[in-house]
Amino acid sequence: MTTPLHRGLRHLALRVLDLPRSRRFYEQLLGFQSVWEPDPENIYFSSGVDNLALHQISKTELDSYDASKTQLLDHMGVILDSPQAVDQLYQHIVPKITPMGGRITKEPKQHRDGSYSFYFADPDGNQIQALYEPTISGLKWVNSKG
Repeated sequence: MTTPLHRGLRHLALRVLDLPRSRRFYEQLLGFQSVWEPDPENIYFSSGVDNLALHQISKTELDSYDASKTQLLDHMGVILDSPQAVDQLYQHIVPKITPMGGRITKEPKQHRDGSYSFYFADPDGNQIQALYEPTISGLKWVNSKG
C-alpha cells in the first residue's frame, strides 16, 4: 500500500436547524467538547480525536427550509499533518480533479483558529475540506492491525 495522502475523515460539518438544541445533543449525549465558537452561528467541537462543526442555517434559509429538498451536510473533511501537507495535497489534486469530474471550490487559506485548508467538490457536488486542524492533526492514530 502506498503512503496515504491524508489522515482520515476526522472532520464533519453539519448545517443545523436549531444550534442550541444541537449543541446540547452533541455535548450531553456524545460528550463532545467545544473548542472554538467564533460567533453565535457556529460552534466547533472535538471528541479528542475528531472535529465536528455545527453551522446554524441562516434565518432566510430557515424560513424556506424543506427537509425533503435540502441536505444538511455542509462538508466533510480529511485531516492532514501540517499546512505544508495541505499545500502538497492541493498540488496533487489540481491537475487531476477536473478530468475526474470534480472542482476546486476554495483556494488554500489560513483560518482565524490556526487551521489551514482548501475545499474541493466531488463529481456530485459534495464539498470536501482538506484540513490542517491544530487540535487533532498532531494526534497519533492507533493502527487497528496491531
